[in-house]
Amino acid sequence: MSTVTYYADDVAEARAWYAEFLGVDAYFSRNAPDGTLGYAEFRIGDYQAELGLVQRQFEVTPSEGPGGSILFWAVDDLEATLDRLFSLGAKVHDEPRVRGEGFVTASVVDPFGNILGVMTNTHYLAVAQQNRDKRLG
Repeated sequence: MSTVTYYADDVAEARAWYAEFLGVDAYFSRNAPDGTLGYAEFRIGDYQAELGLVQRQFEVTPSEGPGGSILFWAVDDLEATLDRLFSLGAKVHDEPRVRGEGFVTASVVDPFGNILGVMTNTHYLAVAQQNRDKRLG
């Protein structure tokens, strides 16, 4: 995964919400033709993947509600992450589900109507550790 894009009617509000959740501010932004914030981008995770927030008016395939593919973010503590998301106004999309040993997924709908997946996954952690070891050694 290189970039995931989420849409919001108010990108400035979404940028503030994600900055609060992630604990970092967006590193890049661009205004829309009307002068409002049209795009904001964060770098997140072990591989500094991009999370882009785009004004909903630019969405190519708009939908009436949450839907589509779900991108899962690997987190260290699923329960704590869900608690934090709920405290920031996210709503349950799918309760935590054990998918196999060391592999649990859940998803929420952010205040802007996007599905945000979170997971603990020992397989992902092993690959991330191998890549860290390669960089160090």
